[in-house]
Amino acid sequence: MRVIAGTARSRRLEALPGLDTRPTTDRVKESVFNVIQFDIEGRRALDLFAGTGQLGIEALSRGAAFCDFVDSAPAALRVVQKNVKTCGFEARAACHGRDFAAFLSRAGEQYGLILQDSP
Repeated sequence: MRVIAGTARSRRLEALPGLDTRPTTDRVKESVFNVIQFDIEGRRALDLFAGTGQLGIEALSRGAAFCDFVDSAPAALRVVQKNVKTCGFEARAACHGRDFAAFLSRAGEQYGLILQDSP
């Protein structure tokens, strides 16, 4: 698993061990981002069910201003934090260890890009 394009291009991302999380394949991720590529720059992104954080990291790499990563699994959140740090996006990211519904009910932000790859 890697970052496909942008400032963090080709950086390898850590995955969670086991089969509880199934990362989006690079091929699918590339197709999605090819479609939305002109709608990313400067937007605030939300990565729900973040898992490894690869979708939000891809958005940051392609110019998103900020990304909130949400996942209720502590192990997943640790991997997201590590991947965000690996790519140098700590100042443009926040990780939230909550259920998505709880996060959304209290979210005071408006998002220009919402990424969701639920289990």
